[in-house]
Amino acid sequence: MNVILDYDVGNLDSVQNGFKRAGIETIISKDPMVIQKATSLILPGVGAFKDAMDALKNSGLIPLIREHVKSNKYLFGICLGMQLLYEMGYEHGAHQGLGLLKGSVVFLNTDLKVPHMGWNSLSFERPENPILKYIKPNDFVYFVHSYYVLSDNSELVSYTTYGEKIPAIVMKDNIVATQFHPEKSGNVGLAILKAYGELLT
Repeated sequence: MNVILDYDVGNLDSVQNGFKRAGIETIISKDPMVIQKATSLILPGVGAFKDAMDALKNSGLIPLIREHVKSNKYLFGICLGMQLLYEMGYEHGAHQGLGLLKGSVVFLNTDLKVPHMGWNSLSFERPENPILKYIKPNDFVYFVHSYYVLSDNSELVSYTTYGEKIPAIVMKDNIVATQFHPEKSGNVGLAILKAYGELLT
């Protein structure tokens, strides 16, 4: 059972439709009993880092997310949902994230237009990673963000370049995440979700 976490942040219907098009059935829930039984969790997110973390705290879901990951079950973060997985976010001050991945989320300080909004190509850092099995280098995906992840890149699978080297897909053990929106990225996004679905079998 794949559960999209409902913590009142993110376009949940769009995410659910994307997974469905990739052949993955999901349910949207904030029910702790349902979440505890999930084989995988999907953490979406739009908006500001602090607001999303506050919403997660208020939802009471953080301990369930931590327990899920600790149980070696898969977690998929999307856009802001990916950023929340890191230790700190520096949007309008310094705010603690979930700390499931090491690194920080910082402003995209570039002469290019920010927010970074639109289609950008992917470069592969770890081409052998199974999440990439149905896509190829230079395939395009859809980004919308003003902040990006800074880390030691030990979890980096794929990146794009927009003034800076921006982590696009990260994976560490049972945690997978994308800075872009796979559900808005056409056939390439669906191919990534399909590959994720195969990790669960």
